[in-house]
Amino acid sequence: MLKESAIAKLRASPAIRAPEGPRFQRVKISVLGRYMLSDKREFPCQVIEMSPGDAVVIAPISGKYDERVVAYLDNLGRIEGPVSKIIDGGFEIKLIASARKRDKMSAQLTWLANKDELNLAEDRRHDRMVPDHRHSKIVFDDGREYNCKIVDISLSGAAVEMDVLPAIGSPVTLGRMRARVTRHFSSGVGVEFASIQQMLTVVQQNLRVG
Repeated sequence: MLKESAIAKLRASPAIRAPEGPRFQRVKISVLGRYMLSDKREFPCQVIEMSPGDAVVIAPISGKYDERVVAYLDNLGRIEGPVSKIIDGGFEIKLIASARKRDKMSAQLTWLANKDELNLAEDRRHDRMVPDHRHSKIVFDDGREYNCKIVDISLSGAAVEMDVLPAIGSPVTLGRMRARVTRHFSSGVGVEFASIQQMLTVVQQNLRVG
């Protein structure tokens, strides 16, 4: 939406880099979406920094301080909250969300910030999402079991955070699904399911163990 030089200038602004009393650590992202001001006017936007508690939004119309804004962002869905600061080329928003929503948002932001490292761009056969239930178990064919944390899922596979890195090609069971390890990243592995699932809700159900 903006030229790279303009985004770099905004990211270097003291207003962005030193927010008052930050409760969460922001990550740099580039997410497009649309936002609606309190008078129901809608405009396109781009979020360049975000945490589970606030976001830096590049937008054509900033609105007013403390004005409630609702935005719909790619990969993140709906966010809302009051404008906490007006900046050059946009505004900052203080997010209103439940503890559960913030936890899920944290996982989504981690995924967005690290998706290049996870090498997900090469595997876009199916849309990916961060599951509601992220804790599962992975079992090797020799019977060893390890607790793991799901980064994201699709109909054909998942990215999984775990302490042990099985060799690429290793057959495993993730939750109740047979899979094989297809890649490594810094904190875990990517797996491909033995068969493509029909619905993401089914994938989430099959991740649950115990």
